[in-house]
Amino acid sequence: MKLDSKLFDGIRIKPASGKTAARPAAQRCAWAGCEAEGTHKAPKGRNREGQFHHFCIDHVRLYNKSYNYFSGMGDDDIAAYQKDSLTGHRPTWTMGVNSAGEQRERVRSHATRDWSGGVQDPFDMFDGTAGRAREPEKPKRHIKTLERKSFDTLELNGTETSVEIKSRYKSLVKIYHPDANGGDRSYEDKLAEIIQAYNFLKAAGFC
Repeated sequence: MKLDSKLFDGIRIKPASGKTAARPAAQRCAWAGCEAEGTHKAPKGRNREGQFHHFCIDHVRLYNKSYNYFSGMGDDDIAAYQKDSLTGHRPTWTMGVNSAGEQRERVRSHATRDWSGGVQDPFDMFDGTAGRAREPEKPKRHIKTLERKSFDTLELNGTETSVEIKSRYKSLVKIYHPDANGGDRSYEDKLAEIIQAYNFLKAAGFC
């Protein structure tokens, strides 16, 4: 360290050469006509955060009594501001984003989408069913608890034909398969449930 530096001199018990630290010039009170020293800070108001007036003790008290951060704002604007302040005025999102309910909407809106050529399909999972002959409907039968759960997983009501069940299964696989989500594997558990439900219904003779 340089022994003659300003910083070093500032921490001496006794400044060298009789030097004394210069005291910053006192700021005058911002109140009109007041000649006192402005020793107290007071905020300038909304949209001027971080800016302050400097008042003497008497005038800062007068200023604080009449200070209103929401001056000029309507009741609705004040309520909205106070609500936003609960989250620090940061954006928020509704809980449940990317939930199963939202995925069901994606299924419905993308059910007719042509996925040919856009997805690698070595096991022919995504082959289309257009033009195939419709299979005759089987007589309705009582649906058991596990069967009902499997239909719910496939977002079906249990009255669908074999062709409709297969079609819905393929539509769901298209939605949740990693290849259809840019390699995102966050839906692998959901995809596993869909495959398990379809295999259960297939083994039960529904498709």
